[in-house]
Amino acid sequence: MATTVTQDNWETTTRERRRQLGLQIPPDWRLDATFLSSLPSNGHLIVAEIPHHSGLLSKEELDITENYTAAQLLQNLACGEVTSLAVTTAFCKRAAIAQQLTSCLTEHFFDRALERAQYLDDYLLREKRVMGPLHGLPISLKDSFCVKGIQSTVGYVSFLGNPPANTNSALVDLLLDLGAVLYVKTNIPQTMMTGDSENNIYGRTLNPHNTSLTAGGSSGGEGALVAFRGSILGVGTDIAGSIRIPALCCGVYGFKPTTDRIPFGGQVSGAVEGYPGIKPAAGPLAQSLDDIELFMSTVLKAEPWRYDVTTIGSPWVTTSKSPSSLTVGVLAEDPQFPIHPPIRRAMESAIEMLARKGHRVVRLTHEPSRGVAYASRLAFQYFTYGPHIDHTVASGEPLVASVAKLANPMFTGPLPVDHELGVFDKIEGLHKARKAYAEEWRRTWVQHNLDVLLAPGAQNTATPHDTYGWPPYTVIWNLLDYPACILPYGKASKALDPDPMLIHDGVQPSYEPDSVDGAPCALQIVTPRHQDEKCILFSRLIDQDIR
Repeated sequence: MATTVTQDNWETTTRERRRQLGLQIPPDWRLDATFLSSLPSNGHLIVAEIPHHSGLLSKEELDITENYTAAQLLQNLACGEVTSLAVTTAFCKRAAIAQQLTSCLTEHFFDRALERAQYLDDYLLREKRVMGPLHGLPISLKDSFCVKGIQSTVGYVSFLGNPPANTNSALVDLLLDLGAVLYVKTNIPQTMMTGDSENNIYGRTLNPHNTSLTAGGSSGGEGALVAFRGSILGVGTDIAGSIRIPALCCGVYGFKPTTDRIPFGGQVSGAVEGYPGIKPAAGPLAQSLDDIELFMSTVLKAEPWRYDVTTIGSPWVTTSKSPSSLTVGVLAEDPQFPIHPPIRRAMESAIEMLARKGHRVVRLTHEPSRGVAYASRLAFQYFTYGPHIDHTVASGEPLVASVAKLANPMFTGPLPVDHELGVFDKIEGLHKARKAYAEEWRRTWVQHNLDVLLAPGAQNTATPHDTYGWPPYTVIWNLLDYPACILPYGKASKALDPDPMLIHDGVQPSYEPDSVDGAPCALQIVTPRHQDEKCILFSRLIDQDIR
């Protein structure tokens, strides 16, 4: 419920909002104090199998949430082997447990979801057919998506004064028409522009692999919830890595499509719209590539242009035959953003496996003109050249630590475009610089006849809170608008990589072997613009061959 927020009452208002959120969890879905006191001191919640030991989930609910892909559940739902009410109840309960342990949610509307699930079960019984291809499947959403009757604060205390949404975001309408069940919205950082999902309303989202590490941002709540299997399929947004960073931090799959393929309209951002710049994309996080493709293909086959004026009307084109071998380019490490030992080990392991499987591997050389550092500076200038509204001023709330640090990559070199230019000259300069950078990459792709690019998702794994810094290895693909997929692959190991790597620029994290031991590692698979289908197809082939 909306309330008036002032500089005098913001702390009281946020405490009350958190209290209301807690009360929405049914009493018999709550973890008691005795159980909470028994949690592992190292914060490794997934290894500890908390849902099994909590006593809150039945055997059937554990089975539903752990042993199926979304595609498999949809098959079972369609033939009546399991009800949407049972599936939705299982994921609502598991999401409630995840929320109590990791603060991954901003809103949960379990009662609405269960009513929707019962409606869909009745529909199937009455009509002898499913409502749509996502019939009965619970799907989680990043907080920025609007759901009628539910608030979207995107981490700003002042937005608690806004009324609940009176319309759905375009993608929300589409998912409902496809038969999905919506049940939670997930946590984000204040400003939605850092790699640590913390705000003054809902607190900090913790990484269920290790609660002393960040869950990533800005779709960090989605990453944590999917990793905990409190969601089988979640939707985030990505303008600098905001799907891929939580995916790599939390050890799940994440996909940033080409912009405007998935409906983005009708969201809350707090940003000034209309200035030429880097556009965000909506996309999925899941436990499998099958479910990543399920989301993409199902949404795009539903003619999303009918829901959102900005959406491209190109359907999903399924390729039936996968190539036997690929030409895989390997992104060169940028010396300004050195790769941490566990990520280098994961990359080299994947390269060795791909070569062994018969793929042609091309190690690209580092060229400053198409390097990660230059792309980072150009992206940063895009993010900062236009007008901005500080939505923290109205409430008087302080900046959270990761926002206050204001990490930026300008230590790597000068701004690509003279900052003294007028706004129109600056727009033209940025456009020309971006076009020239894209041309460098086009030539590279053609020169080496690449099918796909293998890159680190980041130079690091998940890091201790408030240290993630600037995201060079993800923002580059937003600048180019290339689709990019995160594959979880391996884990950090202080035994295999014992030597720390200290970095003193204040923009990127150091490597601390003890802190990140056991954290998921990840690879990033990239293809040129609008080759989303190939990106997922090649990601699937690579994912199979490196294991």
